[in-house]
Amino acid sequence: MAAGAALGTADAQRPATKIGVELGCIAASRWTPYQYLDYFKKAGIEAAQFNEGTLGIKGEPDEGELRKIRAYAEERGVVLWAFSGASICPASTGFNARRGTAEQQIGQGLRIAKILGARSLRVVLGSFKDRPEIGRCLESMTQVIRNVRPQVRDSGVKLALENHNADLQAREIKALIEDVGSDTLGVCLDAGNPLAIMEDPHLTLELLGPYATTSHVRDTAVWRVPEGVALRWVNMGEGNVDIDGWVKTFVKMHPEQPLTFENLPMPKPRMVNVFGPDALRYFPKMPAADLARYLALAERGKPMADGAVTPPRDRGEQQRADLEVCVRYTRKLLAGA
Repeated sequence: MAAGAALGTADAQRPATKIGVELGCIAASRWTPYQYLDYFKKAGIEAAQFNEGTLGIKGEPDEGELRKIRAYAEERGVVLWAFSGASICPASTGFNARRGTAEQQIGQGLRIAKILGARSLRVVLGSFKDRPEIGRCLESMTQVIRNVRPQVRDSGVKLALENHNADLQAREIKALIEDVGSDTLGVCLDAGNPLAIMEDPHLTLELLGPYATTSHVRDTAVWRVPEGVALRWVNMGEGNVDIDGWVKTFVKMHPEQPLTFENLPMPKPRMVNVFGPDALRYFPKMPAADLARYLALAERGKPMADGAVTPPRDRGEQQRADLEVCVRYTRKLLAGA
């Protein structure tokens, strides 16, 4: 952990905005919650978004153990800002019915989040696989949210729906929030996912930023290819989507919230088919102006070579090294903002 230790700086020198991490992006370390929190203390990471796996939860959560983890985090100056759940849409291909009904899973997530002191419970609909039946999926999830609305309000923990893995565009999420109520549903705002669903991340921020209760931040490189758009998630500062501007705008919108990294560098680009005959089949309501804005962003990008082949390295160590690149870059960015 020597690299992490080198990141530590005096509290007085840190920007007011806390830097956080979604633990799934460094989960290859397979540490205990206490080991992760020790690492955060040394690396100067001040907020964390755990999930059941990184908390070591299997089955019914141990409330006493969760309270110990919260106390340990507080002793190290780490706020457990949000807790990460899973799909709450019974109609989604990604919903795990073996873990109970959506309402039951939300109930358990709210209990865990409240014990940890989290402000929100991050949830998702599913993935791009659900686009052919997205109307049915939205109806299914909307009913679930209405069913748990009293429980959510009583808990003091808001649901935070992530714009996740090309499942929903920002206008669809905004309409859902306006339907079920922003007192119940907010947003886990992801900076990288919009590009996989033909959306400029700055448009996503404009539409969903006001509803954000937590974030997943990462940089992206995009460029035009014959079939549409190539995108590659990269470490902060290596992309071309003006992540600096995105971060500065988010911080102005929500100075009280941490910037939470979900850093997932890709060695090769992902292709988004925009010009095929069926490319827009599952997006019949997408405004032409939104698509034009997305394509203009890609047109400005330059092709990026595949990731360099590096000597074999422990995956957990590599994830932490990449995260530390992002932390250093963003600290410098915020200090100069």
